[in-house]
Amino acid sequence: MGKTLSDKVKIGNITTKNRICVPPMVMFNWSDDRGLVTEKSIKHYGDMAKGGAGLIIAEATAITPRGRLARTNLGLWEDGQIEGFKRLAEVVHKEDCPFFVQLLHAGVNGVDPEADTCSDYEIKRGENVIHGHEMSKERIKATIDDFVQAALRAQKAGLDGIELHGCHSYLISQFFSNVINKRTDEYGDDKSLFAKEILKACREACGDSFAIGIRLGAFEPDLAAGMEHAKAISNLCDFMDISYGFGPGMKAEKPEDFPYKEAFYGAMQIKKELPDMPIFGVDSIKSGEDARGCLELTNIDMIDVGRGFLVNPDFANDALAGRDTGRCLNCKRCYYSPRFNDETSKCAGAELRNRTKM
Repeated sequence: MGKTLSDKVKIGNITTKNRICVPPMVMFNWSDDRGLVTEKSIKHYGDMAKGGAGLIIAEATAITPRGRLARTNLGLWEDGQIEGFKRLAEVVHKEDCPFFVQLLHAGVNGVDPEADTCSDYEIKRGENVIHGHEMSKERIKATIDDFVQAALRAQKAGLDGIELHGCHSYLISQFFSNVINKRTDEYGDDKSLFAKEILKACREACGDSFAIGIRLGAFEPDLAAGMEHAKAISNLCDFMDISYGFGPGMKAEKPEDFPYKEAFYGAMQIKKELPDMPIFGVDSIKSGEDARGCLELTNIDMIDVGRGFLVNPDFANDALAGRDTGRCLNCKRCYYSPRFNDETSKCAGAELRNRTKM
């Protein structure tokens, strides 16, 4: 019998109640420069947990102020931020839903104008040019410890696990990619070494009962390299959440007849190589029909649904019951789009759904 959305999934020592995951989605401008959880965040995550999600991964959360992707990033770089995440964990756990957090260092793709990265590199962000500087080995070791301390804070807050942000052009992705990583030392010879060292250090600090995984680019810069990275770190992970890699030079691919996005094709191929690893996939699943069809075709373990939950926090309950889940209208007005401020970032799909349900 094939997999169904209602199946439980074992990830390390935790078990989900179904195969629907809320992936990390940064809620821009909901916090401020202090990186603290807000009441709005607590309601947001609580509503999605009530909506039946099998697993929720909190949005990309900075391990250090200089590693933020935006000035309003949530953070776990100091102990004063633990209490907010404790409250998030409480509202999510109340609905029998495991709760992870994605830990981020943005590197050259962040807010620091003189950023850390694997090799000297410049990138344009809006009107600004970010100057990335090759990290010394001392800086690398300090950054690994920043990840560990953030993981320990997440554990102290009562979360069930962490996901390293290892894709989408952020720091770990930069080390993985031969487009930007031109180092001549061991971190250049083995482009997965930085990720391995973070995973090992977090495991040693947090123990075996705490779930530790990574969001990994399937195309880094191509699928062959992405699959090699996945195999190289597989003995250090409880799960892999598959998405896209470092943007410049990335070669996302899929067969013409593959009906879902390239990231799902990459996840499917990695699942074939690592059949015992819980594999997640993401990108443009907007209905229960999409989720079921993608699960059946790819044989992966968890289906990430992002905008579907923004349109309808009850997405999972509705999908599992065979009800209409609503649909993202691709209106570019998402809550998590940095192009909009707090007053104008309304979800048109949610507005339409609310009107039709009245």
